Amino acid sequence: MIAPSDFRLAQPGTIKEAIAALVSHPGSRFVAGGTDLIVNMRRGISRPNLLVDLSGIDELNKIKTNGHGATIGAGVKIATLARNEAIASKYRALAQASEAIAGPGHRNMGTIGGNLCLDTRCIYYNQSEWWRNANAYCLKNRGDVCHVAPQGQRCHAAYSGDLAPALLVLGAEIDIAGTQDDRRIPLSELYVEDGKAHLALADGELIVAVHLPAEPPSSAYAKIRVRGAIDFPLAGVAVAFAAVGTSIGSLRIALTGTNSRPFLIAGTDDFAGRSIDEKLLQEIDRLVQKQVQPMRTTITSANYRRVAAAALARRLTAMLFAECTA
Repeated sequence: MIAPSDFRLAQPGTIKEAIAALVSHPGSRFVAGGTDLIVNMRRGISRPNLLVDLSGIDELNKIKTNGHGATIGAGVKIATLARNEAIASKYRALAQASEAIAGPGHRNMGTIGGNLCLDTRCIYYNQSEWWRNANAYCLKNRGDVCHVAPQGQRCHAAYSGDLAPALLVLGAEIDIAGTQDDRRIPLSELYVEDGKAHLALADGELIVAVHLPAEPPSSAYAKIRVRGAIDFPLAGVAVAFAAVGTSIGSLRIALTGTNSRPFLIAGTDDFAGRSIDEKLLQEIDRLVQKQVQPMRTTITSANYRRVAAAALARRLTAMLFAECTA
């Protein structure tokens, strides 16, 4: 670790002021909890000349639940989200994902918006400055080759935020503010399969809030990691399930940690009307393994992460089916 390069700090009181501060200073960055950005600054990966502190904007720090669903400000702390009883009772996958993030200190500082915008990770990228310099940098940081796939043309760094898959299966939408018109989009449209540029945000845009539906399906989240605490997911899986009698009404499966973006598994709509049995679970296993694309971005093998992701999807689907049809 090195001392961060010199920077100034702006502390706006409104969203408009925050966006204005960012766009008027090229090379600046938004910061909330800083659990990801500050580490990257100390590694020499990110070198902003201005940090725009979002923690004092009250509008970003509220959770609202009513008959229309839930609205969660992007500045809400992960720990606050994990402790919220209304969230835990209706959106279990989100509560479980919140509780699984890093350690208590990280959860007390980190925010939902920060976790959704988490930088992608790779063993060739998340290193000290001297290490990256000695290894010729990489496509994501001052280099021109992805060391994970040297013959390719894009960065394969993996996205590893825990909240995104839980929100994806729950059908979340996000509000985005910017210099032009504000917009609301499905969360799935935020992400791009490119480790170097995985967020579809224009310059100066900021995630303001997350919206969840009033009547969500049953859901759950689980992940594997090297250590039982602190570590990012090698593979994280969220499943949302609704039953019609003893058959599948709807099934959604989303992943994190394997690709450069969190994503929903395609093809699960075809399972509607079927009952959960070993044959169908095997089909889910094959479907997940076919669509995940883990690469050599961690010290753990890509094949293990692929197989583990499929196993988690099977396990959570079987558990939710049992709960919903008991």
